[in-house]
Amino acid sequence: MSVLAAIAVLAVLIFVHELGHFLAARLQGIYANRFSIGFGPILWKYQGSQTEYAIRALPLGGFVGFPDDDPDTDIPPNDPNLLSNRPLLDRAIVISAGVIANLIFAYLVLIVQVGVVGIPEASQAGVLVNGFFKVAEVQPPAAGTGLRRGDSFLIDGQKEAGKFEIIYDPSSNLAQVFTTAADQRTSVSVSRVNADNKPERLSFVIPSHPNPTTADTGIRLTPTPALKAGLRPGDVVLAANHHQFSRSVREISVFQEIIRQSAEKPVQFQILRGSETLSLTVTPVANADKEGTIGIGLSPRGEFQYRRVGGFTALSAAAEEFQDIVSDTLGGFGKLISNFSKTAEQVAGPVAIVAIGAKFAAANAASLLQFAALISINLAIINILPLPALDGGQLAFLLIEGVRGKPLPTHIQDGVMQTGLMLLLGLGVFLIIRDTANLIQQ
Repeated sequence: MSVLAAIAVLAVLIFVHELGHFLAARLQGIYANRFSIGFGPILWKYQGSQTEYAIRALPLGGFVGFPDDDPDTDIPPNDPNLLSNRPLLDRAIVISAGVIANLIFAYLVLIVQVGVVGIPEASQAGVLVNGFFKVAEVQPPAAGTGLRRGDSFLIDGQKEAGKFEIIYDPSSNLAQVFTTAADQRTSVSVSRVNADNKPERLSFVIPSHPNPTTADTGIRLTPTPALKAGLRPGDVVLAANHHQFSRSVREISVFQEIIRQSAEKPVQFQILRGSETLSLTVTPVANADKEGTIGIGLSPRGEFQYRRVGGFTALSAAAEEFQDIVSDTLGGFGKLISNFSKTAEQVAGPVAIVAIGAKFAAANAASLLQFAALISINLAIINILPLPALDGGQLAFLLIEGVRGKPLPTHIQDGVMQTGLMLLLGLGVFLIIRDTANLIQQ
């Protein structure tokens, strides 16, 4: 049912996109003789007074057909209501209407989400620090448990806050892991992901220790900038460089962006540790992409909850959500262009999109609405790109026509569009095969 829900969402988004083109044409009196969802053989069709409506076998998109491209039409070639005979502005409206329809639809979906379901947020303000560190050495009493050098050592900051303390030792350039221990033999349980990427829970006993509050586990971690600065799993980051973190689930992205842009520059943190508020300075190191990193995991603080927003406030709240999604999507495309070799694997085809949508649908209605808005905005932005066979490519031809004072020769436009269509179809087939293989492996 989750898969069907995701497919239904994609079908609605395609319908909305093509409906935008169709209505923009019909409302201007421009002929449109086909309205199709999908490509390939016709599964169902209805012939209206002016338009043939059809559902086709390959649900990879849709199209609105115009008599200009139909050699069998009986409409005179000089008819003013043919799309090709209309002024540039009229044609630009028809071509861009699909993109506009997807953007409007996304905004309306977000209004429904914030008004009916609510805005997702954490129950408390701030960003929670989790542990995800590399094991450098294992000494007694942890020795013999199976924990090995190179394993990932995990600490859930929400559940295990105060259970572990990680202290950086400059003399050895390692971070020592201590645990709360009574004045008796104490069993300690730790989480790790081994070199084979398999998660595992390990337990061992710490013998009696003269210090009644902490005991050395024998686990040594590779130090990170965060550990060197004294940041610990379970700490709550209230502010970074004077940005106060709210309860919004997007604050993790804001935190990450602050760190990414601060390579080799000190970042001032305001930390809540238990009931004590502290100030720490952490200097991110530059990674291979020259972006800052400090080596910690992050999660929202507290439990997820939804806060409903009513009235006119819902319009502004939805607008903020809309702006955030557009900004993230444009940023993603920017990284795809600037660093294609490392981000190309993130490009998803229809199969992967349906799989992602199924996970959203299985979660709750709010997640499915978020998925619909996200994909609708992505669909709009992809279609406006100046690539052959997309709306942006056709708008590019109109721009050239406006500059030249006349359109490019038909055979040039047809050649570019057909080449672009074949490339897009080839990319689509490749992504379908790759994503299907990945799903089978999972």
